[in-house]
Amino acid sequence: MPLNRRTFLGRSAVAGAGVALAGGVGAGPAAASESRGHGHGRPAKRYSFTVMGTTDLHGNVFNWDYFTDKEFDDKAHNDVGLAKISTLVDQIREDRGRRNTLLIDAGDTIQGTQLSYYYAKIDPITAKRGPVHPMAQAMNKIGYDAAALGNHEFNYGIPVLRKFEEQCDFPLLGANALDAKTLRPAFAPYVIKRMRTPHGRDVRVAVLGLTNPGIAIWDKANVGGKMVFPGLEEQAAKWVPKLRSMGADVVIVSAHSGSSGTSSYGDQLPYVENAAGLVAEQVPGIDAILVGHAHSEIPEYFVTNKETGKQVVLSEPLKWGQRLTLFDFDVVWEKGRWVVERVGASVLNSNTVEEDPRITSLLGDEHREVVAYVNQVIGTSVSAMSTVDAPWKDEPVIDLINVVQAETVKAALAGGEYAALPVLSQAACFSRTAAIPAGEVTIKDAAGLYPFENTLEARLLTGAQLKDYLEYSARYYVRTAAGAPVDTSKLTNAEGIPDYNYDVVSGVTYEIDVAKPVGSRIVGLSFEGAPVDPAARFVFAVNNYRASGGGNFPHVPGAKQLWANSDEIRNTIIGWVEAKGTVDPAEFASVDWRLTRDGVPVF
Repeated sequence: MPLNRRTFLGRSAVAGAGVALAGGVGAGPAAASESRGHGHGRPAKRYSFTVMGTTDLHGNVFNWDYFTDKEFDDKAHNDVGLAKISTLVDQIREDRGRRNTLLIDAGDTIQGTQLSYYYAKIDPITAKRGPVHPMAQAMNKIGYDAAALGNHEFNYGIPVLRKFEEQCDFPLLGANALDAKTLRPAFAPYVIKRMRTPHGRDVRVAVLGLTNPGIAIWDKANVGGKMVFPGLEEQAAKWVPKLRSMGADVVIVSAHSGSSGTSSYGDQLPYVENAAGLVAEQVPGIDAILVGHAHSEIPEYFVTNKETGKQVVLSEPLKWGQRLTLFDFDVVWEKGRWVVERVGASVLNSNTVEEDPRITSLLGDEHREVVAYVNQVIGTSVSAMSTVDAPWKDEPVIDLINVVQAETVKAALAGGEYAALPVLSQAACFSRTAAIPAGEVTIKDAAGLYPFENTLEARLLTGAQLKDYLEYSARYYVRTAAGAPVDTSKLTNAEGIPDYNYDVVSGVTYEIDVAKPVGSRIVGLSFEGAPVDPAARFVFAVNNYRASGGGNFPHVPGAKQLWANSDEIRNTIIGWVEAKGTVDPAEFASVDWRLTRDGVPVF
């Protein structure tokens, strides 16, 4: 099926630390009002406008799940995609007046679906006369004003990101994405938009973009030596006063950073991963923050700035285009400038509208191309495998990931210094709905098992370090007393730990006693039938996210790297299935771990 290629005309990226000043953004009568002001007998000049926001779109244009090859659905019947967002945006522009609205995003745009993967890797936008990225096409058509950089923007390397930036009709903002040599912004830090009011005085709205310091760890292979990512609070404190001194009446931060003040990589960097709340609290002069990264839904959340006592409104719309945030601003003319009188936030649900046919028709060819790609048959499976019970049972489908990783690492180390050491492997249940069917296995089946673009590494661990690693992983379970009823819906995700931060390890056997406190749950850790020697050395097959500190697991980030590969684990699994031809769980599946209470199996 030939790709519908479109030539890109006449736009270059916003370079360096430049500012875009948008003229001609005007107000309709509905956006302005006058009322008696401050007892002077003269009416106060007032104006209202709306800033719409999305975040963590992760390559979703259509309300479609490429891993299941059907319309997206979840338990809450959410819908996804920019085609739905476009309809909501049109409704708000119609209601408020297009000239009284802005549309921004808080990052993680070009990674996450097979649609975005295809145009980074299979038919890359970086190729000579390559296609225009579907996310750029859709966001240009909808009319975005700015987007902050997310950490996943860097997953495919800087050249893909730069090409995407070039294809966008709006700036990609990253005030804390700095060139490693000059320490100057590598992307535009901000944009200033003018909202034209009926009062002859424009409201100047500054949007400051901040991204996640974790990029330095998670995408070290792509950014090491090229870019550095200082903390959000530090860079906001530098830029917000500058924006105010340049005449910004309203300052909005688009931050690819959650609001909780926590980090998943512990003390490896001196910066907070989820710093949006801290920015609001510590940096005066901010009116609103569009929050991203955490995949949470926060319609409206107020943080008091410690210095000024002023309330800053935060909002995070749910990921993948499931929600659209609305920041509604009322400003009043006081002492020769516009002052924010009131700002509130709310979210709209994209499942309340139909997809915008302008967007679905624009990208119909690309969508069909990717559907054809994911449905390619790569082999067969003797029996069906599923992740439904994988969070609490050792399931063959997770063993499949581990056997592929272990075999790949063994082959890579063969004949070398570490060839004689036993190879262990870690894997997580990324999705509770992934399945390998009996019969034909397609790319989408294998890709659904491993939805992230992680690559594979080999690190050197001791038996004692392995025990620590497993104890840390076992925090995932809610402590459940022996004899107490077990409800699987309440057994996992203790302390909010996501499924992808619970690792199982193959190549050893062990029990997890969920009746015991955190830190003393791993029982009977054995290798080849004998207790693991704390001094024993193991090769550990591990994904690059974990190896670089993602999830803050102990020992691995500092462990000696024996080997690393640039190919996605997902592609390694696809290649393994193709080479085998037939997948037979009887050849690799084994029960290496189980949940117990006082030695009695839970299941």
